[in-house]
Amino acid sequence: MVVCPTLEGYEGFMANHTWACKLLGVGELWIQECGSDDFKIAAISGGYIDVKDSIVLFTDAAEWPEAIDVERARQLKQDAEEWLRGDKGDANEIAMAKYAIEKAITRMSVAEGGMRRKK
Repeated sequence: MVVCPTLEGYEGFMANHTWACKLLGVGELWIQECGSDDFKIAAISGGYIDVKDSIVLFTDAAEWPEAIDVERARQLKQDAEEWLRGDKGDANEIAMAKYAIEKAITRMSVAEGGMRRKK
């Protein structure tokens, strides 16, 4: 099973799922291999998922929890928030700053076990 952030929200796909092709947003990717009770988790941003006879995910960026530098993510989030509080740029620059914040929050969440493991 694969659970991923699409542009319409989180969606899950299993073996023998109806064919689908969806654009991906920023968020947590959850993968459960056949026969396993546990999920693998990664922070992803952008790309698409192609579901046919198999599930193939193409993403602009993916990070496993052990590869995430939490301090760097916090600093990038803080920098983007400070930039937004200061002189505003054009609509594209504002969107990019918000995107950076969303990615940093996702990376920190994945490093801490993800949204499903938080109590």
